[in-house]
Amino acid sequence: MSRDEKILYVLMCLILLSCMAAGFALQGFRPALRGLWLLQVHPGRLLIDFTAAAGEGAALLNAALAAAVGLSLVPISRVRLSGPTVAAVFTILGFGLFGKTPTNILPILLGVFLSAKLVRKKFNEYLLIALFGTALGPLVTMLAVEVVAAPGWGLLIGAAGGVAAGMLLPPLALTMLRLHQGYNLYNIGLTSGFLGLLVAAIVSGSRGALEMGALWNADPSLAMRLLVPALCVVLIAVGSALGRGGGWRAFPKILRLSGRLPADFMSTVSIPAGLLNMGIMGLAAWLYVLAVRGPHNGPVVGGILTVMGFAAFGKHPRNTWPILAGVVGATLLFGKELAGPGPLLAALFGTTLAPLAGEFGPLAGMTAGFLHLAMVERTGAWHLGMNLYNNGFAGGLTATYLVAVIEWFRSSRPGRGSALKRKGEP
Repeated sequence: MSRDEKILYVLMCLILLSCMAAGFALQGFRPALRGLWLLQVHPGRLLIDFTAAAGEGAALLNAALAAAVGLSLVPISRVRLSGPTVAAVFTILGFGLFGKTPTNILPILLGVFLSAKLVRKKFNEYLLIALFGTALGPLVTMLAVEVVAAPGWGLLIGAAGGVAAGMLLPPLALTMLRLHQGYNLYNIGLTSGFLGLLVAAIVSGSRGALEMGALWNADPSLAMRLLVPALCVVLIAVGSALGRGGGWRAFPKILRLSGRLPADFMSTVSIPAGLLNMGIMGLAAWLYVLAVRGPHNGPVVGGILTVMGFAAFGKHPRNTWPILAGVVGATLLFGKELAGPGPLLAALFGTTLAPLAGEFGPLAGMTAGFLHLAMVERTGAWHLGMNLYNNGFAGGLTATYLVAVIEWFRSSRPGRGSALKRKGEP
């Protein structure tokens, strides 16, 4: 393990411990623990803001504990802590504010583990699928507390459903990746969307459709509003200090990358440059929310944390601004509010399509962002909100459409081969 990776481990642990401490400070020790317990049995389907359901302190504590589960699996599985794993832990941290809990992600993780054993592979080969696959955590709580009336049977069926979903994730994820060819960063979102669609059809057919959740904290505290910029300052400071400023010299190399999967900025460029990009992207996303007067509540802060995580694994300022511009343009054209829950979250999570802009230019990126908003407002109902990465589901569909058209157009022109080969490929 390199010196920079050791420092990265320490930094991640300090971030999670700070979130826990902030949770207790905001709500008090016992109230935060009571809220934490409440969240373990609370429905987590989209869109439930845990800061409104159980308090901001409990939500932060829940998010930090869920992320700690994910982080602990990295050294246990003997996988490097780099761009992909940092993105996965930050994503769990973010969604721990609205949907994931330490208890509802465990059956998913176990299911992926059993899937690896079934095909005689090492778990570390499926670790990323397991970590990102926790997007289906709400499926577990839905079966346990919403679908099955008897508490004992509910817990058993919820856990079994989560394990089954986890076992199906690896084969589906590999197939979904081929559909969009790496241009949707939230590939497991597309995978989980299809799984969620299947489960939603079965549940709706057996007992009738479930109502979608709606809980939104419109007035978060000052601490929640300042959480992201404080974290970004720390990331930029650490990134600047490591390598005696080498991170800033390496940062332009990140901007020249398309971001297409797999795009590990911390391995291909450097850990300091990756940390700088994370801090810069986090501040940019935070300022956008501030500019449109959106609330920095659980889902919004979760969205920003996800942007920050993927700033180590595919996103950077040059390939994300066209996506944002496309979402903003669609929002204004359709007469929607920029600070509304749907458009605001689409602006943050829609950057899953950043590789399209990075590879094919700003026009392709703006087109993707425009189409994404129209798509994402429909897909949530398809899976009853049990796939937390709904933007990944919509983004995967959008990327598949656009990539198919671009590939057809470019490959059909005389003297042109496939448009989607990476640089250096024959």
